[in-house]
Amino acid sequence: MNATNPTTPTNELLVDRRDDGTVLITLNRPDRRNAMTDGMTDEWRETMATLAVDPGVRCVIVTGAGTAFSSGGDLSWLGERGVETVPKLRDRMLAFYRTWLAITELEVPTIAAVNGPAVGAGLCVALACDLVYAADDAKLLAPFTKLGLHPGMAATYLLPRRAGALGREMLLTGRTVMGPEAAAKGLINQSFPKNDLMSEVEAIAQTIAQNAPIATRLTKVALNQDHQHLDAALRWESLAQPVTMASADMIEGLTAHRERRMPKFTGS
Repeated sequence: MNATNPTTPTNELLVDRRDDGTVLITLNRPDRRNAMTDGMTDEWRETMATLAVDPGVRCVIVTGAGTAFSSGGDLSWLGERGVETVPKLRDRMLAFYRTWLAITELEVPTIAAVNGPAVGAGLCVALACDLVYAADDAKLLAPFTKLGLHPGMAATYLLPRRAGALGREMLLTGRTVMGPEAAAKGLINQSFPKNDLMSEVEAIAQTIAQNAPIATRLTKVALNQDHQHLDAALRWESLAQPVTMASADMIEGLTAHRERRMPKFTGS
């Protein structure tokens, strides 16, 4: 993927927009193993809001700068909280969770490229993406109870939803899972040698970005609905598929298939 726009540096995030509609977001506090600081959280909120209304975006990748994906929430302020009340702490944490999990609200596919340790809330943000790939030597862990904390960032939903028994075990024991085990037990999609991770993920993102945007967005919406029964899926598909049947992209897709060439989808 070649960039038409240079990497745009912000304080704690790097946002790299590619010419194929892929956006690479890099958590950029390697000196703190990409802890989710207040500054990074503010920039994440702004970035998600911008991407949500950008029709040119087709796929989003999230990774970390340096050797870590993210060490999780910046908890340094806890020791200085004084006599802050439970209601105030609740409001603060709920806003923090909702800001980072706004990535689930993007209509385009999202991919986490876990290049190194993904800890606690950092792991949850990775698991909130549609697809998750990790380096073989990446350490994935949710050590909340080892720190005297109840899990947060929807950990009690995301981990069991992804990997059932393994997710429960990770939350109750706090043990570390490496990339290959995480892939074998369904916590992530696949693991790759560390040096191959980004090239593999970018190739996957490029494949997604080349697909028809309307069909891709509607497919993601369908997958996130978690249809409770067959008829619910059929009712959704009987509405969504005709939307794509009426699109110019469907004509282009059929024409390209007949002519044995790559389609050029425009999202119309």
